[in-house]
Amino acid sequence: MYSQNIGTVEKVEVQSPYCEILTVQIDGQTSRAINYIPFTGPAVTGDRVALNTVAVELNLGSGGYHFVILNFRRLKHQSKGKGHIMKLRYTPLQVRVLSVEEKASPAHKIMTEAVSLAGMPVLVAELHSMLAPAVLTLKIKKPAWRIAYLMTDGGALPAFFSNTVRVLKERGLLCGVITAGHAFGGDLEAINIYSGLLAARHVLEADITIVCMGPGVAGTATPFGFSGMELADNLNRVFSLQGKAVVLPRISFADARPRHRGLSHHTITALKHAVLVPVDLPLPVLQPEEQQLLQEQIETHQIDKKHSLFFYDNLTLAHLIADEQLCKTMGHTLSEDPAFFLAAVAAAKHLTTLC
Repeated sequence: MYSQNIGTVEKVEVQSPYCEILTVQIDGQTSRAINYIPFTGPAVTGDRVALNTVAVELNLGSGGYHFVILNFRRLKHQSKGKGHIMKLRYTPLQVRVLSVEEKASPAHKIMTEAVSLAGMPVLVAELHSMLAPAVLTLKIKKPAWRIAYLMTDGGALPAFFSNTVRVLKERGLLCGVITAGHAFGGDLEAINIYSGLLAARHVLEADITIVCMGPGVAGTATPFGFSGMELADNLNRVFSLQGKAVVLPRISFADARPRHRGLSHHTITALKHAVLVPVDLPLPVLQPEEQQLLQEQIETHQIDKKHSLFFYDNLTLAHLIADEQLCKTMGHTLSEDPAFFLAAVAAAKHLTTLC
């Protein structure tokens, strides 16, 4: 269930004010480790650190890294913070945050009165790799739009683990990041996704919001045993708050797994069985054979009977090439899996028609 070891820091690479990538030596072996500065303070060469090593041992997708639990040089490290809401509650690493809802928050009064999204379009995505292509496309088409990112706790929990979020913020492409549930480290902290959505609309004054988990997913090759099934819940939440729910479907023709070919079985399961309300489903027009498979999937599962479908033709990925390092999914690039990224472009184009 849990593995740990002691390592010695050999090199420190600062990613941001919140995150460092360390080269550590453990029993004569060199490995990489992530150090979250708010938890354990900055590291220096020669520090002895306690490491959570289980992800590397299991060869998980995020598992190129160990994670620093404790820096023995900084046993009395105290991270400054405000607020009385705990995230990662009742674990050894629980953290305090100032939630946007609590009384000490400058936005408390706004949040006591916020009950509706008032028609704000919300793009609900399944994977974190959908965030960059959607934002980059939106900003070309609507440069003045304020785009908020609501990060759920379905994947990575610290917002500062995401290089995508860091780059998008540095370039001013996001008006703010909200971390909901047990996710933390955003510009605003929210106790749940409902509050996060309302904070995006009324505190950040976003024109549109994108909702998806942080990096990393959990899956089991079963119909419902996948963390991305939160897609359905988030679409239902948007509808319940009088927002305009738009789904960004997962489409791939590069994934070797048959269940993810064309419209992913995850997206189909969510739209067919778990989304309780009609939503907008924008889709790219693809190559004839690919388009035929999509159409067969839509008809077989009667997706078009329940939801509103919109097809967008003559889409391009040319505007994403300069940011190809941000536009990768499951190890595939723009040219290797264009359908995946065209789905994000279609969704962004659809959003521009809504307001």
